[in-house]
Amino acid sequence: MASAYRNNAFLVFFAFVFPTLLFGQNGKFKVTLDAGHGGKDWGASYNGHVEKNVSLNVVLKVGKILESTPGFEVVYTRKSDVFIELIERSRIANRSNSHIFVSLHCNANPNAAAFGTETYVMGMTKLASNLSVAKKENEVIEMEKDYKETYQGFDLNDMGAIIIQEQYLENSIALAAKIQNRFIDEVGRKSRGVKQAPYLVLNQTFMPRVLIEMGFISNPTEGAYLDSEEGQTNLARAIANAIISYKKEYYGDGSVPPADDKPSEKIAEPVVKTAADEKPAEPVVQKNDTPADVKKGVVFKVQISASGRKLETVPSNFKGLSPISVTNDGGTLYKYMYGETSDYDTAKKNLADAKAKGYTSAFIVAYRDGKKIQYP
Repeated sequence: MASAYRNNAFLVFFAFVFPTLLFGQNGKFKVTLDAGHGGKDWGASYNGHVEKNVSLNVVLKVGKILESTPGFEVVYTRKSDVFIELIERSRIANRSNSHIFVSLHCNANPNAAAFGTETYVMGMTKLASNLSVAKKENEVIEMEKDYKETYQGFDLNDMGAIIIQEQYLENSIALAAKIQNRFIDEVGRKSRGVKQAPYLVLNQTFMPRVLIEMGFISNPTEGAYLDSEEGQTNLARAIANAIISYKKEYYGDGSVPPADDKPSEKIAEPVVKTAADEKPAEPVVQKNDTPADVKKGVVFKVQISASGRKLETVPSNFKGLSPISVTNDGGTLYKYMYGETSDYDTAKKNLADAKAKGYTSAFIVAYRDGKKIQYP
């Protein structure tokens, strides 16, 4: 484990906790927008088109749309042509206690014919193409000062060295799917789908997060589109609309409570380790729990939607699903749950049933004694 992390553990705790107390109290949905690369890191550059410029231009356009939309607050990792370390991009999102993190990039390939958009969520993969894209984006750490100490144990050639924290996989996939669908429906771009890859900037960010490859800057036609005012405006509008749709589905139209599971509560230590390091600790469920206690008294439900409107929990309001329960947590957001079981396999079946009914962004949540917990 990097000594820099260990020595600053106390400071990191306060960096996480105090923003939690100060921010997120205004009822707005907070989005951290990350313009990939910047400054001395140009990213991919082909035919006069430079990735760092395209990503920044689109981020600023996305931010402008969201800032003009009621209920949103935007945090930027950069708003100008400056170099920002990968770990600092994550820290900006974590400190601000954002609800989601969205990083914008352009793809590149020696094959100039390659084109299309794809959106990544954090995860391991054996696909060489996915690993190649992630490796190119992660290589920026070699431009950072003292990167060997900061990322001690991380090997760019050994992508299995990353320990994955994916408590937000379902939500990340839901957001990524909305983005890709908007690219197809609103911009007419070719979609290469939602994919998983071990990006460092996603691995260190503790909230639903995605990395968007807006197209291939190495493709002469698509590169020109990415570098055009029209292309950037269209892509920004599609991304913003997807974020707005995600917020509406999960948080409704009203005031938004602070992000659940704050960074300081989710993980006690950094997660960059080698494969030979000690086995990662079991996820924190509740204070004083032991691994043997994890399954005792746990109830699983499937969250199918969230809304600012209170609906009767009758099957006709939820595409025939029953039983339906609702939580409010004293705020203005109502979260609707399908099913209730102590058996995780049954919960997975309920999840499949919900998705078959059209609730494609549904996910499993766990409760003990009426309180939401993290579950392996």
